[in-house]
Amino acid sequence: MEHIDQEKLERAKQQVRIEKEWYTHLFIYLVMNIVLQLLYAGIFDGGKFTDYIPWWVRITTPFFWGLNLFIHWFYAFKKLRFDGFYKKWEARKIKEYMEEEEKDFTHTIRKYTK
Repeated sequence: MEHIDQEKLERAKQQVRIEKEWYTHLFIYLVMNIVLQLLYAGIFDGGKFTDYIPWWVRITTPFFWGLNLFIHWFYAFKKLRFDGFYKKWEARKIKEYMEEEEKDFTHTIRKYTK
């Protein structure tokens, strides 16, 4: 029973960590995009540098970063996980490498015992 409670606690801690990372990502997104939009508007340099920046840059950075933020949100709150896939893949690769190493070891032993 304690083992199950411990697993639940660990999963809950991991979920809280994942959600906390998303909120950090959101905060950085908001702050950086506000600063970038002010930069593009020429607030910091009077428009000297930003005259050379294409108009579409104002849109692409928030859009693609926002898309990344949405995927991160989906991962954090909708629990879209690929853990099962990765764990199966990892177990399969470990088994594969262990079998390969065993085969090489057996081949080496046979070579020196003859």
